[in-house]
Amino acid sequence: MAAVRPGLGRIIPGSSILFLCDMQEKFRHVLFFPQIVSVAARMLKVAQLLDVPVVLTEQYPQGLGPTVPELGAEGLQPRPKTCFSMVPVVQQELDARPQLRSVLLCGVETQACILHTALDLLDQGLQVHVVVDACTSRRSRRSSRSPPQTAGCWASSMARTPSSAELPTLP
Repeated sequence: MAAVRPGLGRIIPGSSILFLCDMQEKFRHVLFFPQIVSVAARMLKVAQLLDVPVVLTEQYPQGLGPTVPELGAEGLQPRPKTCFSMVPVVQQELDARPQLRSVLLCGVETQACILHTALDLLDQGLQVHVVVDACTSRRSRRSSRSPPQTAGCWASSMARTPSSAELPTLP
């Protein structure tokens, strides 16, 4: 029987990063959008409290508009992208963090952007935690969860990110 790698599946703030994918104005009509933005906003607050780096992307911002204000990402510089995956536009950030082991992934268009981002991150040997209550798809809530899970990602929720002993009380 093969040994399990230490920390497999565990989210540790010092070796994690939060990716916020394409939560933009034109996606407001997407199923469960207000709920996923609310959970992603809490994930952002937790990341900031724990000094976890955060990366924010916008898919073709000229056409899809800016990030929605309720995400609370005013202090972040969005990185524009024109492909599904976030990885090409954030590769320098990944390269600058050799201690990085896991990525928490939130956002829209799970069947495209979240899936391609997850696959690229898995190819780099990173653990990917798709925060299922902070992801959605134009297709359906069910399709918003399935593709990354079948690709080898961890299906995580707000409740699973770091242990309560590590987490200060949120407002």
